[in-house]
Amino acid sequence: MSDNGTPHTSEPSTGSDPSTGSSPSTTSAPLTTSAQRGVIGSGLLFAANGAFIAALLPWYPTLVARLGLTPAQFGMMAASIAVGALASSAAPPPLIRKFGLRRVMIAGFGATAVVMAGAGWVTSGIVLAGFIALAGFMDAIVDVAQNVTGVRVENSLGKSVLSSMHACWSLGAAAAGAVATWAASSGVPIQAHLAISSAVSLGVGLAGVWLVGHYALGSDTHDTSDAPPPPGTTPQRRTRVFWLVLPLVILAISGAVIEDVANNWASMAGVYLAGVRVDAAGVFFTLMVGAQAVGRFTGDAMINRLGRVRVARIGGTLITVGAIIAVVSTAPVPLIIGLVAMGFGCATIVPSAYAVAAALPGVSSSTGVTIVSWLLRVGFLATSPLIGALTGLTSLRVGLTVPVIAGVAVILLAPRLRVSVTSATEPKSRQPRQ
Repeated sequence: MSDNGTPHTSEPSTGSDPSTGSSPSTTSAPLTTSAQRGVIGSGLLFAANGAFIAALLPWYPTLVARLGLTPAQFGMMAASIAVGALASSAAPPPLIRKFGLRRVMIAGFGATAVVMAGAGWVTSGIVLAGFIALAGFMDAIVDVAQNVTGVRVENSLGKSVLSSMHACWSLGAAAAGAVATWAASSGVPIQAHLAISSAVSLGVGLAGVWLVGHYALGSDTHDTSDAPPPPGTTPQRRTRVFWLVLPLVILAISGAVIEDVANNWASMAGVYLAGVRVDAAGVFFTLMVGAQAVGRFTGDAMINRLGRVRVARIGGTLITVGAIIAVVSTAPVPLIIGLVAMGFGCATIVPSAYAVAAALPGVSSSTGVTIVSWLLRVGFLATSPLIGALTGLTSLRVGLTVPVIAGVAVILLAPRLRVSVTSATEPKSRQPRQ
């Protein structure tokens, strides 16, 4: 954070030279009360955001059977969340500038709670897809606002903590998924369960908004990077930003592919590949997202020690190997091993893409995050229909080869996280650990 209290927009770190990847040892200052509240509050924001939709996911096998959906129809229904997110793709920056982060998050959490509670009453796949699309519409807006808030907190600390914040998303999703799995297997009505879970998630989100305090005040007015460039430089700047963002977008999409598999196909894999009961299939979603949470909680320490590039390569390898194990599994244990490896491997991919995007030169932090957030939704939009189509034409084993491609893409593009994004005003001792 700058001397006048304005958060920097460059990526924080433990101090390294991006060209060498070496890192001198640094000592972190003790957290202030404001910083502690910011970290805890940001964690609650992400946890609430993860819990809202995750409360519905373990019900998918039950809903597929109840509504008589084919694999292709289910894939299209699951992709509706990405359709809603893409529909709101241009909304976050102007909404944040006009109303501020705090109001955007409060309104977004409130609207999502209403939508998710209502989803329990639907009686057709088309209507359910509509509710899921509405949830995706609000999720994309809240996602940008909470990530910008998280980056502000991270920059004030001078070290990587964004992965831990995303871990709270995974933790919230895993907790909500575990409760939903219990509810589905215990005969609790879906309407009662979604109403209660939405109310709890809303309370957690509002508590997070209160705790982050000044980090969520205002908008991106501290960023001057969106000011009009000198005449004749706009095309050059746009081209440069495009080539900086493109690999980050592909990395984020690759991470999103694995998250989509966790959300929509882990439970289905438990039923069709491992032969578990429909009402118990939610445990595969919970374990995969739980592994992602562990990876994200440990991800910041790994990034601060090894750098984003090396951690991403390790993650890509785990995704690739885990996907292969899952594809050939015929029993619950090996399937769990494969899903857990994929969940742990993808943990830092999307947070790292966000952290670098928020500090790209030439754009504000909210715009950089929005570009990546919007385009990674393409991954969510395409993944489930693609896996569903492959499954319908062949089998789920063939459909689940898609994550193998995502893992290879992460391995190949990991070096692009070494892009130098340090602000000119940032002291060398706080340059990003790449």
